[in-house]
Amino acid sequence: MLIYNCKIKIVSNSDIEKGFVSIKRGIIDNVGDMDNIAEKISSSDINAEGHTLMPGFIDSHCHVGVFGDGQGNEAVDANEVTDPLTPHLSALDAVNPADRCFHEALMGGVTTVITGVGSANAIGGSLIAIKTYGGFKIDNRVIQSPLAIKMALGENPKTCYRDRDESPTTRMATAAAIREQLAKATRYLKDINAYNESKEPGYDGGDLTLPEYDAKNEALLPLLKKKIKAHIHCHRADDIFTAIRICKEYDIEYVLVHATESGAIADELLGENCIIGPVICDRSKLELNNMNISTSGILNKIGVKIAICTDHPVTPVQYLPLCAGIAIRGGLDHDAALRAITLNAAEICGISNRVGSIEKGKDADLLLFKGNFYDVLETPSLIIAGGKIIRNEV
Repeated sequence: MLIYNCKIKIVSNSDIEKGFVSIKRGIIDNVGDMDNIAEKISSSDINAEGHTLMPGFIDSHCHVGVFGDGQGNEAVDANEVTDPLTPHLSALDAVNPADRCFHEALMGGVTTVITGVGSANAIGGSLIAIKTYGGFKIDNRVIQSPLAIKMALGENPKTCYRDRDESPTTRMATAAAIREQLAKATRYLKDINAYNESKEPGYDGGDLTLPEYDAKNEALLPLLKKKIKAHIHCHRADDIFTAIRICKEYDIEYVLVHATESGAIADELLGENCIIGPVICDRSKLELNNMNISTSGILNKIGVKIAICTDHPVTPVQYLPLCAGIAIRGGLDHDAALRAITLNAAEICGISNRVGSIEKGKDADLLLFKGNFYDVLETPSLIIAGGKIIRNEV
């Protein structure tokens, strides 16, 4: 397949004012300027003159597939509220690919989502990166599983367990619970490493036994080994700093999710990765009291890497580009807004080898727009997902 004669938002590099993209077997095969096109154009290829081509959008934090749309409690599988520490729970076992919101996301140009457990627990389980297309078998949609371990600070775990008359019911107890589990996992890893070393030639430290299998600690090993990150739900400024403090104590990599009050402490967040959102919602709880559409712009201006999310179902996932538009209204640069739902999202979440920009070798998830991608009246004229045409109104 060949798409040609269009402006191309590479995102990872300068725009091509008039160029082409060729696709082979679901992968971007070539990208270039029309003056240098070597591909043979056929009648089945797409002349996209007057349009702008960009990569498929990425929702960097949502819960699509675990909060079933319009189906009540029977379709909710986001939180196991019997235990505040459940790192061993896998989003792969919770997400329902038949949720109609995946199709709505795709029709809105969202081709990749980070989805999974909610924020009722101090450590809730894993998040996964999946496509919004690919059939009813979730395994066929996976980009990475697990992608991250979900942690939560603030009112959500407090409220959940206060209602159950169990711990944690304070911020102190939530932080302490996270530390306790990380300490156990650290000791577990140390014991495993010591056992493995005892089997090496020349070891003379006595007989050691492999520690008894522990599912919770096993789930945290990739985090401690820095193969995945912690995605930490935190709204208030003090919760943001608690998240940073805990992760530095245990030398784990992390992403600040929501970060509602981050605009007020922007100078303290240089070098951090922040997923901002929801942008379009009411101030439905005390932690959202200082929600402001200017947050993304403030952080971006001082050099904090940001992505924008919907937190679906808080904001329906298909309105991710509108969220970027609202952030533009709040002062975010247009190109930065596009990066926040494409390449920045991919880089923050560790999947930029597959998605987020238009480059040779990446997945052929592509969108054509006649107007501005964030316009409330605008929908993609062309949607290509995994190299297949989903919609073509060019």
